[in-house]
Amino acid sequence: MSAPSRPVSLRERKKLRTRQAMIDTALAKFTEQGFDATTVDELCEAVEVSKTTFFRYFGGKEDVALAPVEDLWTEFLADLETREPDDRPLLEVAQDAVLAALRRMPGDGWVERVLLSRRLAAAKPSIDAHGLQFCGRTTRAAMETLHRRFGLPDQADVRARLVMDLLVAAFHCALEMWLAREDTHTRDDLVDCARRAFAAIPGALTLSPSEWHS
Repeated sequence: MSAPSRPVSLRERKKLRTRQAMIDTALAKFTEQGFDATTVDELCEAVEVSKTTFFRYFGGKEDVALAPVEDLWTEFLADLETREPDDRPLLEVAQDAVLAALRRMPGDGWVERVLLSRRLAAAKPSIDAHGLQFCGRTTRAAMETLHRRFGLPDQADVRARLVMDLLVAAFHCALEMWLAREDTHTRDDLVDCARRAFAAIPGALTLSPSEWHS
């Protein structure tokens, strides 16, 4: 998770360390011996926690496998709760919230965890499907925040949904660009890919077949 903006108690620091140990252990074991071959019992034994503790943090193996990217979107939602629109389009506000969340991801190990997580998701359809469910929940939570904080007039207004759908689609494009890089995979590289994908949205909305032949 990102660095907390308030003082963190010893109890909270221990919880964060336990959660991170479970994520690191799970990603390593899923990669080494396979997702299906790794049991929750085995993960708990390796980290020396009970199954009750494991399920206090995660709904299942898919959740822990997707934790690095899910943490990013959790931070995005937290940022959206306090970000001021300053009379700008909501899509720009949401894009800035994603970029800010990216910059707050831990510099130590987060990128490596994301790489492992995405490779696992690419190889295991159930992980990817779980990610889509999480994406749907995040979209709904973000739309509720947009309506509540910025006073959008109607929950049925399709524009707020399109803001989130465009944002998520552009970020997925950025993530694919980042994963396809042949040199470095840093947090700054991912921020740059996200900026490029966000900047391409207006042109994508007016793209016509004739442009391919110009």
